[in-house]
Order: sequence, then structure tokens, then C-alpha cells
Amino acid sequence: MENRIHDSRTRVTLLEHGLENVNSTDFPGAYNGYDDTWNQRKFEKNFRVDVVKMGDDELEFDMIGIDAAIANAFRRILLSEVPTMAIEKVYIYNNTSIIQDEVLSHRLGLIPIKADPRLFEYRSDGDTEGTAEDTIEFQLKVKCTKNSHAKDTTDPDELYKDHKVTTKHFKWIPVGKQSEIFKEGDIRPVNDDILIAKLRPGQELDLKLRCVKGLGKDHAKFSPVATASYRLLPEITLLQPVVNHLAEKLKNCFSPGVIEIKKVNGQNTADVKSARHDTCSREVFRHDDLKDLVRLSRVRDHFIFSVESTGVLPPDILVTEAVRVLMGKCRTFLTELSEASGAT
Repeated sequence: MENRIHDSRTRVTLLEHGLENVNSTDFPGAYNGYDDTWNQRKFEKNFRVDVVKMGDDELEFDMIGIDAAIANAFRRILLSEVPTMAIEKVYIYNNTSIIQDEVLSHRLGLIPIKADPRLFEYRSDGDTEGTAEDTIEFQLKVKCTKNSHAKDTTDPDELYKDHKVTTKHFKWIPVGKQSEIFKEGDIRPVNDDILIAKLRPGQELDLKLRCVKGLGKDHAKFSPVATASYRLLPEITLLQPVVNHLAEKLKNCFSPGVIEIKKVNGQNTADVKSARHDTCSREVFRHDDLKDLVRLSRVRDHFIFSVESTGVLPPDILVTEAVRVLMGKCRTFLTELSEASGAT
């Protein structure tokens, strides 16, 4: 009985046709004999963050010992409340390409800009010109011409010069004293091979682009992540030994690397190698000779986070900034509570 209660408190169970124990039950008085009152020392002891994989643009880490509400708060903040710089205004002096002005402007706005937003301020309401503290400016001026040296070819890359307009054509125009603060290459598009438009001889673009600081909740172009998601840690329990042909059959029910075959007492025996890689497809429940041999569940307070940056900032910095944002929200809430209690 105690084991069953423990499972319902700490595990979400995957059944053949549904889920069990999906609601959080770790609140005071839910179960006899369990002290679920808030205890900061206990929380600090159990909470931890384990970095599993970190690259230039991708980060995978485990956040253990928190509630789903807190985990989801980090995800939502990463998506919509960590600021970045993005193109807000496009001044079109000439556009003879086949792309309409508004479509071209939208494409430009979604290009991630490599500029540390922590070094810039939000633009003041009503300020249309901007200053060195809150504005980045680029020029995009390209004209397509024929390549006089091209012969016996139909390849546009050889027939024409500058017929593909990409982010490598961006030219940073320092505002105010920005050239004294930043060096060439500090401010640029994240990638220089993003295709913006295709031109033919005689067609040209002459644009001025202005970037400002903003949040993803105002427009998706300000979101610093390509994706930010989490999932609960899978757990696979073999209820009895699975051997020989059943072991091989069980292995094929899961993603590669989840189940391995070991020799035990001369028999091929299934063993859980890495439940982390399981996609929880429940394929095993389709087989009558296997479905009663396995229990599938997920650990309720173990979250596997995946963060993929657009390249504006490294993913570990984005997570740190998300923590700062959440801390700021908590301080604001506590201040308002204090003021409200004082007023009464």
C-alpha cells in the first residue's frame, strides 16, 4: 500500500489506453504520514540542475526537484520574456525586386541579429529616431548585374552577380559613438547566408534597417530561442525477467539504446540501459506476451529541458537571464503583497 501511495506521489503512470496519477498531490494533508508542508531547507537539499549537453546553440539540462508550474514558467519566459534586438523599421528607398515591400520587411524582421541586448536600452515611447543606447542601424544596398565573363551556362550563379541577396550584404552603420564601443563584427546578423531575395539584372534593393530591443510576447521576432521545451524523465521497470526471444522482441519495442541484451546464467536477458532515450510510444502494450512484463512511468519532478538558441546569445546565458526574469517577477509580487497587507 505504501509503495502504491509513493508511486502516485512521485510518478505519472503510462497505461495502455491512458495516464494515471497526472495531478500533483504533494500538498499538505493529501496523504497520512507524509509531511508536504513547504520547507526551504528541504527544497534546497533536493533541488539540483544537471547539465547533460551544451554546445554553441543547444543546451540540454535536467531540472530536478521542482513543480511543473515552475518548469513551465522557465519555458514561457525563455520564449517570450528574455529580450533581444530585432529589425523594427525598414526604410525602403528603392525596391525593384518581385517581392512586395511589406513581405520583404517581414522577412527582414525575422532575421536574428547578433547583438547583446544587455548592452542596449528599451526605446522610449514616442521616440522615432532612436539613440546609440537603444538603436542599431544597417544598410542593405544591392544591385544585380550580368556577368560578362559567363559563357555556355544557364546557371544563375554564373550568369549574374549579386542575384542572391543574403545577410552578408548587411552593412552596419554605427549610431552616435557606437564605433568606439563595438568593433567590426560585434554587431551583425547571426548568419551571413540567410536568403532574403533573388534579383535579375537591373533589379536592386536600397534599404535602411533599424533594430530595437523587444520581447517575444510582443512579436515572435524578438524571441531568443528557436525552441525551448521540457519533458518528464521516462522510467521503465521490468516486472520480471524477460529472456531469449521475448528479450529481443522487447528491445525492438523501444527506441535504440533504451533496452540492451545481456547474458545472465546463459540466457539472453533484457535490461534497461537508458530509459532517458525512450519516447514513451507505448508500443510494448500492443503485444499480449509483453505488456504485463513492463511498467512505464515518468518521474513527476524530473524535467529534461532542451533549449536551442537562435544564436543571439549562448543557450546557457539565455537560461541564466530567464532565472533573473523570474526572480524579478517574484520580488515584484512580494512587494505588492507587502503593500497590500500594509494598506489593510
